[in-house]
Amino acid sequence: MITYNRILAVVQPDKSEQPALSRAIEIAKKTGAEVHALLVVYDFSYDMTTMLTRAEREAMRKAVTNDRKQWAENTFSHYDGCPVKVSVVWNDKRYEAIIRYAVEQNIDLVVKSTRQHHELSTIIFTPTDWNLLRKCPTPVLLVKDHVWPENGTVVAAVNVGTEDKEHAELNNKITVVATDYANMLSGQVHLANAYPSTPLNIAIEIPDFNAQTYQNSVRDHHLKEMEAHSAKYGIGIANCHVVEGLPEKAVSRISEQLNAELVVIGTVGRTGLSAAFIGNTAEHVLDSLNCDVLAIKPDGYVSPIS
Repeated sequence: MITYNRILAVVQPDKSEQPALSRAIEIAKKTGAEVHALLVVYDFSYDMTTMLTRAEREAMRKAVTNDRKQWAENTFSHYDGCPVKVSVVWNDKRYEAIIRYAVEQNIDLVVKSTRQHHELSTIIFTPTDWNLLRKCPTPVLLVKDHVWPENGTVVAAVNVGTEDKEHAELNNKITVVATDYANMLSGQVHLANAYPSTPLNIAIEIPDFNAQTYQNSVRDHHLKEMEAHSAKYGIGIANCHVVEGLPEKAVSRISEQLNAELVVIGTVGRTGLSAAFIGNTAEHVLDSLNCDVLAIKPDGYVSPIS
């Protein structure tokens, strides 16, 4: 069961529509959580004022912050019939301000809107989105501007074939969270898992290698593991999807076929050179999705943002 006490919505400046705040309030009404709205502001002309005194620069910063705070409080303090705690923070790195606020205020869920590219029918994730997904210890819900219908479908993207203990525990956490959201939406949870195709180089370099036998063995292993995993949570086999291919393509295809409202995915928070050269599977999956995404971290994850 979802037990949120505080939900943080990241709001956009000078926007009449606030999908993140609307979704945060929608969840709060179902969970009884307190809603916080955070506006991160920064005027880049501030960087060009080095010829001013420290007092003059501080006065400029305060003037901009106070103006935005007055607007935010007038706009969001009682939004959609719900009381909202409004905060305005000055920071040129939005994701750092969001993460610090989430940690300091013991936030249970961060909600942020994403932008949809209408011509390509895909979602555009900003650098702030990626940094939140990698570094925020709190679950991050990235939303589109649409209403969650009752009886909606929630997809849990799992990797049941893993032998890594951390990933196995993350599979369990993803499934529990996805089930909770499905219950909240009076809907159904589906499990999506991809298994790899036969490596082409092995089939070429080893003459006696039977690619079909190998592929069948991999598929059977993932099917067996999926059956065991789904049984632990009372999820019917009809709601389990084990397909061959890359996770980013498989999860996207399954979610589209099911017309999913939400995909729950785990992120291990890889950063630095490993992220640059290897890339995160979760991020590849996100790039191909066109629905709301909830990203969660493994238990014990520590954010690099102090």
